[in-house]
Amino acid sequence: MKSAFVIAFLIFIGGISQDKWKAPPEADKLKNPVAGQQEAIKGGKKIFATMCAICHGEKGKGDGVAGAALNPKPTNLITATFHAQSDGAIFWKITEGRAPMASYKATLSEEKRWQLVSYLRTLKQ
Repeated sequence: MKSAFVIAFLIFIGGISQDKWKAPPEADKLKNPVAGQQEAIKGGKKIFATMCAICHGEKGKGDGVAGAALNPKPTNLITATFHAQSDGAIFWKITEGRAPMASYKATLSEEKRWQLVSYLRTLKQ
């Protein structure tokens, strides 16, 4: 967690652009192999609670305690804009990351990243 605060501080003092983060078009072709599976959603919920809520907030509103100093702010995961993305685009963003969000390619298996996508689909306004 200490490294997350260091990264947040460096980004805060250096600043980064507020442009919209878009996955490449080929990401839309990726299909979620565990879409709608209850066990996958449960697994994704556990991952979210331990790895994502600190920045994105318990309910995914982008209001987590570690996210307060980040620029750009963590994405609000319950908006229609977020949910308009394909599963593949969300998976790509989790996989690749973009400062201040880390890449989870080496941290989470492909299956766990898809589980996380499945859980994120349950977060709604």
